[in-house]
Amino acid sequence: MSASRTARERARAELTREITEIGRRQLGTEGAAGLSLRAIAREMGMVSSAIYRYFPSRDDLLTALIIDAYNALGDAVEQADAGCAETDYAGRWRAVCHAVRTWALSHPHEYALLYGSPVPGYQAPQDTVGPAVRDTAVFGRILSSACAAGALSPPDGFPAPPPSFSSDADEVRTLMPGLPDDLVARAIAAWTGLFGLLSFEIFGQFNNVITDRTALFDHATTTLGRLIGLPGNAPG
Repeated sequence: MSASRTARERARAELTREITEIGRRQLGTEGAAGLSLRAIAREMGMVSSAIYRYFPSRDDLLTALIIDAYNALGDAVEQADAGCAETDYAGRWRAVCHAVRTWALSHPHEYALLYGSPVPGYQAPQDTVGPAVRDTAVFGRILSSACAAGALSPPDGFPAPPPSFSSDADEVRTLMPGLPDDLVARAIAAWTGLFGLLSFEIFGQFNNVITDRTALFDHATTTLGRLIGLPGNAPG
């Protein structure tokens, strides 16, 4: 590889990084629907046609921002899980939940891009799927390991999932192998409950209602973990 080609590649990588950084700032000021390549070009002092060499359309930039956000969240969750003892399944669950919350509170506009209202006219390509399930895959590994070790003891008294759920459970089970349909259904309820709680906090529904949100989050994540059968001891 020639030195000039390497320099060009470095320059391209730097410009691509700058474009995505400005695009990320636009998420905070204009929202995802207001993302504009022309506005980014103006801020960078580029002619608008030049920016299309890096991102052919707004949707291409949006996809890059979505993948970056999912990967950042995935990194945070994987690191949190790696910091726990392998057999501390409840502790791993809580660590993962808190990692999601910490990332979301630090990156509210990127959280909104991933879990807020869909962007009109945008359809996420297949490229986003792998990054999107990184955090869920960690959750699935925790539950699969706990189930295989006989460490799950889900509480009684809940209805069984409907028969129509069985085929859906097969799909979800690719991320949490070994779990029976009932635990897959509970896992979905717990995981989506986590994000519902976060969305209320991020989007302001807790304003003037919940004061100690961290304490409530601790309680809720322990409760959701118990739904699946994880040990219910509170964090120490």
